[in-house]
Amino acid sequence: MWSAGRKAAHPGVSLIRIAHVINQLETGGMERLLVEFARHADRDRFELEFVCLGTRGPIASTLESLGWTVRTLEMKPGLRPGAMMSLARVFRSSRIDLVHTHNTKPLLYAAVAAKAAVVPRLIHTCHGQQVGISRRQGVAFALASRAAARLVCVSGATLQATVDVGVSREALIAVENGIDLERYSYEGACHGAPAMFVGRLTPVKGVDVLLRAVRLVHAQEPDFRLRIAGSGACMGDLRGLTRSLEIDGCVEFLGDVSDTAKCLRQSSMLVLPSRSEGLSIAILEAMGVGLPVIATRVGGTPEAVEHGRTGILVEPESVEELAGAILKLWREPELARRLGHAGRARAESLFDVRAMVARYEAVYLEVLQGRLVNAA
Repeated sequence: MWSAGRKAAHPGVSLIRIAHVINQLETGGMERLLVEFARHADRDRFELEFVCLGTRGPIASTLESLGWTVRTLEMKPGLRPGAMMSLARVFRSSRIDLVHTHNTKPLLYAAVAAKAAVVPRLIHTCHGQQVGISRRQGVAFALASRAAARLVCVSGATLQATVDVGVSREALIAVENGIDLERYSYEGACHGAPAMFVGRLTPVKGVDVLLRAVRLVHAQEPDFRLRIAGSGACMGDLRGLTRSLEIDGCVEFLGDVSDTAKCLRQSSMLVLPSRSEGLSIAILEAMGVGLPVIATRVGGTPEAVEHGRTGILVEPESVEELAGAILKLWREPELARRLGHAGRARAESLFDVRAMVARYEAVYLEVLQGRLVNAA
């Protein structure tokens, strides 16, 4: 049984203390998802704390503004065994009842720390596909995952990828990502407005492919524009590629944006040419505001985007196919409007963040009470 935390609004009820452990708090899809956990938690049952292995980012202030504690360990790059003990001290001092880790590095550290701090339970969310990891890294993840009472996968594809690296299917459950449909209200595609990319600027997002496709599109449609929202390790290289392709006049790098909904409402389409995805928050946000989506047929993306009904799916790395899809939506505004409208309806039926948070909270209660019902 879990420990008694601070008292809830109702007399005689103690809150269950949950520690979310993440690697960093920069602006990205997974980090925006943490804000939804913070915003929609059942405050009569749960008390949240967010522990970041690295340094503070812009998301930290948002979490704090919602009334939750944020702690940062300021870990340097590389293996830092001492950070496990620091994490254990945080768990003990906050009397954590359940640890919820997000992605692999936090799991590796928190699995040891939770045991040292005698935390009753740990669950883990697999947000990505484990693409490009070595065999050694896969073994390390599979071993660390044994510390988790539940491993939550954000899509069916992510669940299968987790099985493929050696994790028992019995421990897995799929809980699809969600968005706040009230904040991402329907607007519809804005014909003639720039196309939009939203995401971290890392190799896995395939923005280099998108820029090469934009060169082909711009040659045929000189009024076409692309806006890129996000930052990351590839920013400098992508700016250089934009200049070398001579498309810097039609591509705008926005950096991190605090209001993705506003940006999406001022766009004609979302384009996400990823090489791998779990279940993209940017795609769900675009569907929420009624934008058609062009995305690659990878990971959990086909579970969100219905080809020909809510968007267009293309093969990864295909510059010509991606350019063709962009041109099609740019030239056919009625098709873009129809796909965006269907996307909003799909988001309403499958990807409501309130339902997502409620499912996670049910998992918390199940594992704390020892009722591990297989719901995969």
